[in-house]
Amino acid sequence: MADITDIKSIVYTEKALNAGEQGYLVVQTTPKVTKNQLKQIFIEYFGVKPLKVNSLRQKGKVKRFRGIEGKRPDFKKFYVKLPEDAKIESISV
Repeated sequence: MADITDIKSIVYTEKALNAGEQGYLVVQTTPKVTKNQLKQIFIEYFGVKPLKVNSLRQKGKVKRFRGIEGKRPDFKKFYVKLPEDAKIESISV
């Protein structure tokens, strides 16, 4: 079962901010979270029922540092459509 600690961060890129104008919130999570689990997190912790949830899985990039190859962690990104009157504490859409 997923909980609030599985949400890594809110994404603040140009694309995410443009999506925010249409009422979407972009959230980065651990790869194990499903759409239904994310909906439950929003209902339990924020008191908001999402209208729609879209997800995508991103593989971590392979990077080199001083000749040593490493890999960034994999993550999932969710586009969460919120109702127009929804306000989330410390997060404004």
